[in-house]
Amino acid sequence: MFARTTSVLAAALMLVPTGVAAAGTTKHSRVVSADPVNTTPHVLDGIVNAITLVGGTVVVGGSFSRVRDAGSETVLSRANIFAYDLATGRVVPGFEPRLDRPVNALAAGTGDTVYAGGEFAAAGDARTRGLALLRLSDGSPVTGFDAPVHGGVVTSLARRGSQLYVGGDFIGVGRAFRTALARLDAATGAVDPGFAIQPGMSRGGRVKVQALSLGRDRLAVDGDFTTLDGLPRPQLGLIDVGALPAKVADWRTDAYAADCLEVFPSYVRGLDFAPDGSYFAVVTTGGPSEAGSTVTGKMCDTAARFETYARGEVSPTWVNHTGGDSLYSVAVTGAAVYVGGHQRWLDNPFGRDSAGPGAVERPGIGAIHPRTGKALKWNPTRARGIGVKAFLAHRGGLLVGSDTTRLGHEYHARVGMFPLP
Repeated sequence: MFARTTSVLAAALMLVPTGVAAAGTTKHSRVVSADPVNTTPHVLDGIVNAITLVGGTVVVGGSFSRVRDAGSETVLSRANIFAYDLATGRVVPGFEPRLDRPVNALAAGTGDTVYAGGEFAAAGDARTRGLALLRLSDGSPVTGFDAPVHGGVVTSLARRGSQLYVGGDFIGVGRAFRTALARLDAATGAVDPGFAIQPGMSRGGRVKVQALSLGRDRLAVDGDFTTLDGLPRPQLGLIDVGALPAKVADWRTDAYAADCLEVFPSYVRGLDFAPDGSYFAVVTTGGPSEAGSTVTGKMCDTAARFETYARGEVSPTWVNHTGGDSLYSVAVTGAAVYVGGHQRWLDNPFGRDSAGPGAVERPGIGAIHPRTGKALKWNPTRARGIGVKAFLAHRGGLLVGSDTTRLGHEYHARVGMFPLP
């Protein structure tokens, strides 16, 4: 198995571009293999929350303290962030920023740099708060980038060109007041005064952008809000970033207006655009519906597709129900909509924390047909745990980050990769 998987990876890596790869930008012509590559390193504790790719270097963020190379017994100390070579799987020496609290989000920078967002206040000896631009060569913060986050944390990042979008539950960045969402100069961290769209009216007491994704000319945002710039947008909205100035798009859905369980006042989680930007997918938590999700129409514990350029009131193109288990992450590649959480089933609209008629087992990870909304046969399995918190599709395959150690019936501690066959 090792020889076959390694040769597949080597062939796939010939296709890996030298520029930035990120979820929502990489098209696959087929579904990835269900056999993970054997070269990915192991994260020995905690959880992986975020993955990005800078050239041929994978950067991994989360809440952890120890990693090791595949096939090695040497344990390496890494505080909430580390990097490894995509081709060999070897942990990059020297990249040891020593962030003092968890990393929730990552985005590739220009050249040899990476943005990290999260809950930290320091990177080694340097004081920074919630957002840093780090050099891959030595892990040090880049001089000149200054964007401390105030009153909260960063949960999501997306960069295109000279612009960096930041989401979280903060109340300010740098010297500017911004509630939960901001656009920065990617080089300096200065807040863009021309982008001041404000999420508002939380469901749970604190306005928060949970996730964001960039399409061709739209920014999708979800989280704990019910308005964007005062317009009704319950938990999900689109921003036209191609307009000058950017504005809330004429697109809205009430799909997430209903309540799920009381402990989940806001239940939207991951979202991702298709490579061509024409549609996007959203996944949720929320708990099993008491009367059955199909009967109530609630979107608790689901994956759903929405069309980007529909106007006015929009309904999901399809909805796939887990039947009571959370989904946290999604990656759309054109060939599949990959979903991850701690789910037991897909195709389970009548399940109530159980397998209803038509349910298929997809423990911890699965793939959905982009057009039909039905589960694909792809079923590598993973130990469920809390769930998949990070996907990254790139031209060589699909990277996965979670809190468990079994992926595709093999030992892959918290990081794994499924190659394109």
